[in-house]
Amino acid sequence: MFPSIRQSMAFLHTWAGLLAGWVLFIVFCSGTAAYFNGEISRWMRPELGNASDPLRAMASAEALLKQEMPEGHYWFVSLPGGRNNATHVYWQAMPASPDETEGDEGNRTLDGTGAAADVRATEGGDFLYRFHFDLRYLPVIMARWIVGACAMFMLVAIISGIITHKKIFADFFMLRFGKGQRSWLDAHNAASVLALPFHLMITYTGLASLMFLYMPWGIDARYDEPETFYSEAWDSPAPVEHQGRPAPLVPVTPLIERALPFLDGEAPAYVFVEHPGDTSAVVEVSTRGDGGLSAARRRVIFDGTTGAILHAGTPGGGAAETLAVMIGLHAGRYADTGLRWLYFLSGLGGTAMVATGLLLWTAKRRRKSETPAFGFRLVEALNIATITGLPAGIAAYLLANRLLPLGGADRAEAEILALFVTWALALLLALVRPARRAWAEGLGLAALAFLSVPVVNALTTARGFAASLAAGDGAFIGVDLTTALIGAGFAFAAWRAARPQAAARTSRRLPSSGAARS
Repeated sequence: MFPSIRQSMAFLHTWAGLLAGWVLFIVFCSGTAAYFNGEISRWMRPELGNASDPLRAMASAEALLKQEMPEGHYWFVSLPGGRNNATHVYWQAMPASPDETEGDEGNRTLDGTGAAADVRATEGGDFLYRFHFDLRYLPVIMARWIVGACAMFMLVAIISGIITHKKIFADFFMLRFGKGQRSWLDAHNAASVLALPFHLMITYTGLASLMFLYMPWGIDARYDEPETFYSEAWDSPAPVEHQGRPAPLVPVTPLIERALPFLDGEAPAYVFVEHPGDTSAVVEVSTRGDGGLSAARRRVIFDGTTGAILHAGTPGGGAAETLAVMIGLHAGRYADTGLRWLYFLSGLGGTAMVATGLLLWTAKRRRKSETPAFGFRLVEALNIATITGLPAGIAAYLLANRLLPLGGADRAEAEILALFVTWALALLLALVRPARRAWAEGLGLAALAFLSVPVVNALTTARGFAASLAAGDGAFIGVDLTTALIGAGFAFAAWRAARPQAAARTSRRLPSSGAARS
């Protein structure tokens, strides 16, 4: 089709980037925010203090569980510690009949010491983490296939982009403003090269982390049941069937201290009790998997009726550890605060790379026609809606956390709905307004939403920026400052887009003129 491999790669780079661009923007934008999911969760639960006492919290959780569900299918406790200042308690009853697969469920959030707290219902930063690979309102497996296909397009686009731009590193130092399409190409090159190793790493490790979903054929060919493979690969004890014979559960809290010598210095983070109140009960104490580059969780499994240790150590062999390192690199759980900020800034660079690539596509094609076709107008509207609407929606998600009634029904879901309603509003603007005005108004909406976050936080809680600064509360300081800076950036972009002289640009400039330049 083309006389040279560079031209072939350019064609591949252009269309691979466009077809996956909107999903990749979602993945990069929400995934970047998720590097501070713990801090965002703390900000979204202002009722909780910073105190943390895992053993005391577990004792309180155990007492609660014995009261609510002394016999059942499972208990699960997420302990406080590190970046987590809450104790999350979940339980599920045995199915009421053989025809049912799940029993009644319950959950409670306690503070870091296990004391009862009237905590607002929210998914916190965990929603953003799940959204970047599970999306929302889609079946989970379908969503992961969509994200995986787009990640593969991303890998193709990165490699083809490297081949296409023979002067990519030289062009990195060229950032010319006010040059229309040339300016957007410079911005795209700069955003791409600045964190190129990160982009390659994050895309490849993201695919590797879900490799059993995308490439299950080896397991299917060798094993009748996938669970058998996972048990062998991760050296897991065989699952125990519920016996239906009552037996008292050993005290769970002391088992945490007994597990410490087997956790390689990592703090216990999760306690899982299967079949409490039955002779088949087992108790698992595990870590968060953030003690090193590997995300493998150290664990100790106890017999729930005698307290005897059934299994201890790091699951799996060399292959399992390799996968755990891939996941650890991708998730960045091992990173300290400084390195996590580097992950965050690199993620912002990836988000900018995708956004400028989408804008460059429209910039090139705007020059070819004075009357753009329907397909072009649709792509431009989707660009405006995605690039301005999703960030505005994330800010609306934070605002809803502060503004919704504390005791409202389905409150956590209402916060998430606020994100999608805001995003839909940006899409409506992009469809009904001229492109230049839609850019200015969409960017202005995002600016207003982000700049409102620290203000609304100060007005609705006792943990505004000044109070948090005095208390040295890094999570609250960080969220308020970051949203303010992002809001200022969007405000500057909106101002540039709305300048009267932007309308006078010729068709040789970026689509929607100075709007897109910003």
